[in-house]
Amino acid sequence: MTGRQRTLDFLAGKGVDRPPFHPIIMRWAARYAGVKYRDFCLDPQSKCRAMIQCAEDFGMDWVTVMSDPYAEASAFGLPVEYPENDLPRETGHFDSVQALMPLKPYQAEDHRRTAGRIAEVREFKRATGSRYFIVGWVEGPIAEYADLRGATDAAFDFLDEPETVGQVMDMITEAAKHFITLQVEAGADCIGIGDAFASQIGPALFRELAFDREKAMVDHIHSLGAKAKLHICGNTSAILPEMIATGADIIDVDHLVLSMAPFTALLAPHQVFSGKADPVSVIQNGSPEQIASAVRQGFREANGRCIISAGCEITPETTLENMRAFRDFESGSDLPRNPQSRLVLEPA
Repeated sequence: MTGRQRTLDFLAGKGVDRPPFHPIIMRWAARYAGVKYRDFCLDPQSKCRAMIQCAEDFGMDWVTVMSDPYAEASAFGLPVEYPENDLPRETGHFDSVQALMPLKPYQAEDHRRTAGRIAEVREFKRATGSRYFIVGWVEGPIAEYADLRGATDAAFDFLDEPETVGQVMDMITEAAKHFITLQVEAGADCIGIGDAFASQIGPALFRELAFDREKAMVDHIHSLGAKAKLHICGNTSAILPEMIATGADIIDVDHLVLSMAPFTALLAPHQVFSGKADPVSVIQNGSPEQIASAVRQGFREANGRCIISAGCEITPETTLENMRAFRDFESGSDLPRNPQSRLVLEPA
C-alpha cells in the first residue's frame, strides 16, 4: 500500500495496513539531506529531493511544500531575506492597514516563491507518481495578515479596525483560492492551510475574522476534488469546534491542547486529527518509550482517528535515533487500522 493510498483510505474510514505517518519536517529535512535552507526555500529541485529522500528513508506517507510562511507575503511585496542556512525573515512590514488596502490578488504563477511552490508540487508528482500523499500549502487569512503587518500591529488592527482588516482578508482569501487551484492542477492531493497566529486572537475574533474565510478556502479545495488540512499552532482548545466546522479533512492538533477526546465526537465521517506529540520534549528529547507513549495517548484521545505526527514541526536537533523510534512505533501492531472503528487503546 502506498503512502497516498494509505492516507486516502484512512480518511475514507477504510481499513489500512498501518496508520499514516505525516511528521512535519522542514529544517530537519534540509539538514538530513545536506541542503542549505536558502536552497530548501528557493530551489524546487533541492526541496523535493530532500523531502523525497526523507519519505523514502523514514517510511513517511506524505511530501509537502512547507518551508516558511513568506511565499505569498513576498508575492504581495513584503521584503524577505534568505540567510544561507537559517529561517527566512521579513525585513519590513506594511506600516498601516490603509497601506494594505490598495493591494490586489497576486498572480501566483508570476512570482518566484509562489511559482516555486507550484513547481514543487509538479516535481513531486513527476518524481513519485502516486507513491506519496502530496500536500500543497497556503497561508490562512489571519497568518497572512500578520505576516504583512507584523504580529503586534496586526493584533491592534484586529481590535481597532476589524471591518477594514476584513476587507484586506477577503482579498487575501481570493488570492489564496487562485494559488490553491494552481497547486491542485499541478498534482496536489491536499492543500494545507496554515493559520498559526489564529490561536492567539481568542475565539470571538476567530469567529469574526477567520472562520468564514478558512471555510471558504476549504470549500474551494473540496470543489477541486482535493483534500484540505488546517494547521493552527498553539493551544487551540477554545477554537477546535470551529476548526472542525470548517470541514477540513485533516485537523492538526498541537501538544498544548490537553486532550483531543472532548472534540472527537464533533468530527464528520471524513475528518481526522493529526498530532499531537510535543516535538521538543518528546520527539527531540524523549526516549523511545516516551515517543511510543505519546503516540498511544493521541490514539486513545482520538479513538483511532488520528494521523501520526507531532503537534508542529520536528526540530532540526531531533536525532536520527529518535526519528527512527517515531517511524518504528507508527507501524506498531497495537494501533487501530480503521479510523471509523472508534477503537480505544489500553493505557500504555
